[in-house]
Amino acid sequence: MDNDNSDYGFLLENLMDNTSDAIYFKDIESRFIMVNEACAEKHGWESLDSNIGKTDFDIFAKEHAEQAYADEQHIIKTGTPLFGIEEKETWPDGQVTWVSTTKMPMRNEAGEVIGTFGISRDITQKKAAEDRARRYADQMRAIKEEMEEEVRMAGELQKSFFRATYPAFPAAAAPDERCVDFLHRYNLNQQVSGDYCAIMRLSGTEAGIFLCDVSGLGVRAALGTALVRGIMQEIAALGLDPGAYLQKMNERLFPLLNQEGSQLSASACYLVLDATTGKIRLASAGHPLPIRFCKKGAAQWLFEDLALRGPALAVQADAAYASIDCEIDPGDAVLLFTDGLFSVCNATGDRFGKKRLLDSAHSFTGEPLEDIFDGLESDALAFSSEGRFSDDVCMVGFELRQLLPQ
Repeated sequence: MDNDNSDYGFLLENLMDNTSDAIYFKDIESRFIMVNEACAEKHGWESLDSNIGKTDFDIFAKEHAEQAYADEQHIIKTGTPLFGIEEKETWPDGQVTWVSTTKMPMRNEAGEVIGTFGISRDITQKKAAEDRARRYADQMRAIKEEMEEEVRMAGELQKSFFRATYPAFPAAAAPDERCVDFLHRYNLNQQVSGDYCAIMRLSGTEAGIFLCDVSGLGVRAALGTALVRGIMQEIAALGLDPGAYLQKMNERLFPLLNQEGSQLSASACYLVLDATTGKIRLASAGHPLPIRFCKKGAAQWLFEDLALRGPALAVQADAAYASIDCEIDPGDAVLLFTDGLFSVCNATGDRFGKKRLLDSAHSFTGEPLEDIFDGLESDALAFSSEGRFSDDVCMVGFELRQLLPQ
């Protein structure tokens, strides 16, 4: 279809009058020669021709005017347009606005560049939103980095909870002359852990071993272990009575771990070993049973009656815990552990479980504690489809080499 110049003028007039974007035409010296209503309104001009002949230097602050002039003169010299550039407009009163601008060379019928024309869309609100999002992201990044540093420091502090030395029986005996050999190991899934163990000298002949596993992962669980450790110091006088010890621990923990919206619990096991007789007194708060490695037989659970276990700590305010007595022989070893050791799953979703753990333990009777730890970890990890533990693992144990002379 043929169109004369008046048709094109009509189309241009409709575009100029009805778009909310600012449209402008400038001569070769970057002076305005035509603008649309939106452009005049943007600049607060009284009419479309009131500022004809003026430049950006008459309208904007020097910073923006110089950049706009340089861009337009580059277009005039090279004929190369600028598409969708984001311009920061600075006004004489200090106000800042942003536009997305496309600027083109304006040519005469001979194809010579005789000026420029452009269209600008206000994106001030968009830029403000981007700036808010960027500031928010920066704040979140700073908070994340701060939290990561605090978690790292918490992890280092938590490591200081775990003593590097063990009680000696007899006191001050060299390691190869001691009647009891102790060992513990942590395999942490995160920087901080909900697992905690302690090996304590209770008297010249008795040692206490405490192991707990606070529910959950990360910082919340680690805070739970800090509470447990503090309470242990407060109730140390009950150390020779495992049942009373766990009962008092539960009384103190229950109100602390049952705050609204942050309920936690902890399984725990506490035993007392008399090195002169091999007698063990033990109480359990919903914790996995210890394994006894018999020098003259297979591995077995230290006791079989699950009904003797009490509920996990901080579950019942008035929970009671029974002390159970048993006896081991010289050459026997006992292992306490958290459930991370047997909670790994294979590719079909089957758990390693307690039965497989006990079956694995049969292979290591009579072995040194370190070899027992290594072997159980290796068997569990070989079963895991991921080749790693999905939860924190803590193991603590002892071998009664010989009875301590009375």
